Parts: sequence; structure tokens; C-alpha cells
Amino acid sequence: MTAGNKIRVLIVDDSALVRKLLTELLAEDPAIEVCGTASDPLMARDKIKELNPDVLTLDVEMPRMDGVTFLRNLMRLRPMPVLMVSSLTENGADVTLEALELGAVDFVTKPKIDLAHSLADYREEIVSKIKVAARARVKPLDERAPPARIVTERFSADAILGPPTGRRMYKTTDSIIAIGASTGGTEAIKDVLAELPGDMPGIVITQHIPAAFSLPFSKRMDTVSAMNVCQAEDGQQILPGHVYIAPGDKHLMVTRSGARYICKLDDGPPVNRHKPSVDVLFRSVALNAGPNAIGAILTGMGDDGARGLKEMLDAGGRTVAQDEASSVVWGMPGSAVAAGGAQSVLPLNRIATHLVKLHREFVHGESVAHAGNG
Repeated sequence: MTAGNKIRVLIVDDSALVRKLLTELLAEDPAIEVCGTASDPLMARDKIKELNPDVLTLDVEMPRMDGVTFLRNLMRLRPMPVLMVSSLTENGADVTLEALELGAVDFVTKPKIDLAHSLADYREEIVSKIKVAARARVKPLDERAPPARIVTERFSADAILGPPTGRRMYKTTDSIIAIGASTGGTEAIKDVLAELPGDMPGIVITQHIPAAFSLPFSKRMDTVSAMNVCQAEDGQQILPGHVYIAPGDKHLMVTRSGARYICKLDDGPPVNRHKPSVDVLFRSVALNAGPNAIGAILTGMGDDGARGLKEMLDAGGRTVAQDEASSVVWGMPGSAVAAGGAQSVLPLNRIATHLVKLHREFVHGESVAHAGNG
């Protein structure tokens, strides 16, 4: 980075109002410098060569060349951190998820009404995501395998579930897998699900994602997985061979009805500034599955899920965290490792195989060794 280590940002958007507002919002942060703007990708191409920005904000829908086509070319020829600016529509969600597949680090949503007021409300989210993007590990396109609004009040999982009871739960014949992720997680989850066989136990997933995006994301994951993937519904039984992804505006929890695991959705406050929260999911699994559970925490900024993964381990479950080298952002898994909640720390391309191994050890009643770094 240049200019006194400021993060140099190039804003690419066909709306003059959005360019102006984003420039003003980002200029308020002393760590960020807007080095230029462009109204379409062809102009952006020249500005990138001229200005050498650290981060690009890229509108999804633009004239002369759409954002995804431009991103595909960019990630092949000059990989760099890109933050997509997307509309909260089903089409906007599909295109944004495609952009994340191509290597965009993250996205922010563009409100459809009251643009000036809404973008001002999103200032903290936009600024924090640009700072994360500037530090993210961006892979060239040929090396790649074929969030929620921030609030000021910070709750823990105690706001949704009581503190861990310390009671022991005995091992049964049914296991469950819980996965949590944030920045970079849509692609990390896809990579894991694509490698898992169809006969795995029920999997519950919390990915930090807006409400408008979680159903398209679930449908997208269903196309790559041998398991059946859906957006979780309240009261839904968790079955083997099925994956349940938290809706973007509800906490997903696991409860029990006799020997059955059940999805429960909760509309309580954001936890660790997120709704859905990984800590809420992991604590519910610790409380209701105990030693019958396997937990995995993948790439993401912040520390949501770190405490919950440790609670799963303390309840007798088995746990794994994605390693730093393969994470887009090693915030959540790094915090989980620092908290002592991860038995194993593995690269993304070994997570699925490890989950299969842990499940088979569970089924056959074998002891699970603490695997250290893999």
C-alpha cells in the first residue's frame, strides 16, 4: 500500500450518485484513500493500470461490460481484492455468488430505495469489508477450484441460548456435523460439500449472508453436492444425507425431539453482530448433540464461532478449523485455534476427507485422536 499505508480504493459503478456517496463515506476513514472512480469496466481497466489500487469496489450491473465478465478477465490477468456492490434481488444474488466463485473477496448490498440514507447506515460494513479485502489472499482464476448488516450492540450466544450447562450427553448412534463460515465461506462451503459423499450424517451450516442471498446460495450448493441441500425451516427434521443452511435473517439452532435432531429458527438479536450467528449454532449443537457432533469452522473475518467450537469440544465433540494459508481471511478459524477449540487445523482441500474420517470413526466406535495440525 502507498500514501502512508492508506488503502487505495478504486470505485467502479455506473451510478454517479453511488460513486459520490461511496467516495464521501470512505473518505471519512483515515486508513482509506479513494484514488479514483470509473463509470464502466472499460474505464476501470485503464484506471487500474494508471492508479494501481489496492482494492476495487465493483458494481454487478453496468453498461458496455457486465461486472462478472470484467471480474473474470481481471482475475485471470491481474488478480486483486474486489468487493462487489450488489442489489438485493434474486438476480443480484445469483450474479454475486458467481462473482464470489470467480474470486471476489466479499460483497455489500446496494439498497433499492433511500440510497443516500441507507448507504450512510452501511458505512461501517463497507469500511470494514474494504479493510478485510485489502488483507485477503486472492488467488488467480486458474488456481481456483472448478453478510449481514453490522450493528453496534454486541451480544454473545447467551442472548439466544443460556450458558453451557456442563451436563454430559452420552454418545448415541446418530451424529451431526455443524459448519460455520463468513468472508470467503460461500466458496469454502462449496468446496467441502462437493467432496462429501451422499451418505454423510445431517449437516447444519451457518454462513454470514443477507436474507435475499441464502435461498439462492442453498440452491447453488444443491447443484454441487451429492447430498440434498436446502435452506433450513423451523421444525424440520435433520436427516442423514441432507444439508440445512441457515436463512440469512434467522439464527439456526439444533434441538432434539427424542432421538431426532430438529432445526429451530430464532428471530432474536444479532450475536457477535451477526444473524445468523455461528456461535448460536455451535452452542446449540454442543448442548443437544455433545459427543455425537463434529464441528468445522472455515474462513471468515471476526471471531464468531470461536467460543462455540470450544464449547462443542468441551462437550465431547470433534472439531477442525481451516488453516491460515487456505483461508481468504483467517479471523474466525484463527480465533477458534487461539481459544483452544480446534483439535485439527487443516487446509481447505483436506477438510472434507477429515470430516468423512471423523464420521467413520464415530460410526465404528473408534477413539478420535487429537490430530494437532492434521
